[in-house]
Amino acid sequence: MDWISIAGVVLGIVAIVGGQVLEGGHVGSIIQVTAFIIVIGGTMGAIMLQSSVAVFVQGIKMIRWVFVPPRVNPTDAIGQVVEWSYLSRKGGLLALEPVIQDLEDPFVRKGLQMLVDGAEPDYLREGLELEVNTYEEERRAAAKVWESAGGYAPTIGILGAVLGLIHVMENLSDPSKLGGGIAVAFVATIYGVGSANLFFLPISNKLKHLVQQQVTVKLLLIDGLVAIANGENPRVIENRLQGYLSQH
Repeated sequence: MDWISIAGVVLGIVAIVGGQVLEGGHVGSIIQVTAFIIVIGGTMGAIMLQSSVAVFVQGIKMIRWVFVPPRVNPTDAIGQVVEWSYLSRKGGLLALEPVIQDLEDPFVRKGLQMLVDGAEPDYLREGLELEVNTYEEERRAAAKVWESAGGYAPTIGILGAVLGLIHVMENLSDPSKLGGGIAVAFVATIYGVGSANLFFLPISNKLKHLVQQQVTVKLLLIDGLVAIANGENPRVIENRLQGYLSQH
């Protein structure tokens, strides 16, 4: 569980609601179902229009990473590579074949299988890097779904404000209806700007950061596997891969 993400969401909401209360306002005055439907529904419609089904669904699924990020540990990955390197020096590349069965990550299994099958180092790197590039492009495209939402929401909020003002103008002769229309107008703007800057854009940036972490570890594994294929000393491999820790 990523507690800083939870704390960030809570702090942002509490700060805004608390500010409203401290100013003498009522919490109920910023809760408008109509404004919420306009802003969130309109924003979702816009990003659905610009995205393919696969990208949109992937973006929705990835939102769980904000609170439960995928486990990424470059230190463990370096340890694995060094262990494989020692095994290959003692028993040859075929000694790594039993290890493949215990691996859960399809990417690592594929790389190790290619290594055991005797793939040339350049071919091994090229094949795995192609898969990493595809993975990164797909996940970044999914993360941009939320970046796009952050761009559309404020504009949809202004649209909601205009709709509220239209409602006000239509009911100038009935003062009892003016308050509701004005409330929708201003609250829609708050929802648009607030959702973009408190949720959508931060979510997008967090997802991009998590994707970059995963890509870094995958590149670490590629360098390690290629080094094993080249028959490099395990200590040399470990020292080289330590450079990825600062990037992580």
